[in-house]
Amino acid sequence: MLNEFKAFIAKGNVMDMAVGIIIGAAFTAIVKSMVDDLLNPIIGLFTGGIDFTNNFVVLSGSGPFDSLDAAREAGAAVFAYGAFIMAVINFLIVAFVVFMLVKAVNRAKESVIAEEKAAPAEEKPAGPTQLDVLLEIRDQLKSRA
Repeated sequence: MLNEFKAFIAKGNVMDMAVGIIIGAAFTAIVKSMVDDLLNPIIGLFTGGIDFTNNFVVLSGSGPFDSLDAAREAGAAVFAYGAFIMAVINFLIVAFVVFMLVKAVNRAKESVIAEEKAAPAEEKPAGPTQLDVLLEIRDQLKSRA
């Protein structure tokens, strides 16, 4: 059973998947930082700093609350539609950024493939022709006689 497990782990697709997950996690951190630290502030400038995060409706619990966090700390049941709206907006931004990055990577791959196709193939050294071989055989037969 241990040998089967070793064979399973040693397969290329398991290792590829593990590398993909690790790179994906690192890439997620980069994209999240790009959205949170670069894009959202710029979007905030154009929208006047609109943030829907604290838009909510109290479903059960006492009194009005100043923020969603305060309502949650008090244990009130809340319908946090603003947090959902912000999550959707952030998703759309992240999806667009990932789309643009994938598009750029695909364009780079296509240009490399085009360069490889455009590069002249290495010429193989020309071997002897049929006539050259026949002449060599003739000469060898003459030298033996």
